[in-house]
Amino acid sequence: MDDVSNSTVSATSTPREIRMAARAGRISSTTRGLARGFVQAGVVALPKDLANDFLAFCQKNPGPCPLIEVTETGRTGKCAADGDLRTDVPGYNLYRDGELVDQGHDIGMSYGKDLVWFAIGCSYSFEYLLEEAGIALKGLKEGHGNPLFVTKIMCERAGAFHGPMVVSMRPVPNEKVGLASCLSGKLPLGHGAPVHVGDPSLLGITDTGKPDYGMPVEIGEDEMPMFWACSVTPQAIAKERRLPLMITQRPGQMFLTDYKVLSMMV
Repeated sequence: MDDVSNSTVSATSTPREIRMAARAGRISSTTRGLARGFVQAGVVALPKDLANDFLAFCQKNPGPCPLIEVTETGRTGKCAADGDLRTDVPGYNLYRDGELVDQGHDIGMSYGKDLVWFAIGCSYSFEYLLEEAGIALKGLKEGHGNPLFVTKIMCERAGAFHGPMVVSMRPVPNEKVGLASCLSGKLPLGHGAPVHVGDPSLLGITDTGKPDYGMPVEIGEDEMPMFWACSVTPQAIAKERRLPLMITQRPGQMFLTDYKVLSMMV
């Protein structure tokens, strides 16, 4: 399905309105900025013989994979009373043997009926806190997402799941680095505090102008690069480990929960 604009939904839409619009196939572009103030989630679906390993992986690696809900039917009962992870995301990726083989809205129902579904936290949630605090985000201002990098930080192994952590990078004005770290740290469901601030080479990143995923963002002289764990990590591990089957959301196209960001802060 081709991307269309989010003309039927907005920042003031309710999470349910976003979910129903996605379910009906009326939107397929980014959910960033929609239903402002509510927690967004990425999705991962796996065969049952891999589900326990991934559950353990999330528990051992809450930074890249903050677990929100697990369901064997796809239907959510906690984070969204009438939600369905198989239908309420604008678009899905289908991976076989680690390779991306298909994309589209119908993948969730076509391939995901017998899979175990996971909702995991998304950085869009803590970005709301940064924006509300007056911390401008270049990726958002420039109309594209944040650059993502595969690091040399190895996630803690859980069965079939082991490999490097993926991080997202945001340049933040030097005087606001402490505030950004503090605010994001209060939202573990949104990846929590940054895993690193400053020199990218310490993460094994040799060139911030050449991200592994997404578009580069310039780092100004008065800015510091901040790196947060990213929920793309499972996709990168699926590719590296050549997992037989995995479904995820398409980049930037998340599941809207009924959880308010402010109520999830610790």
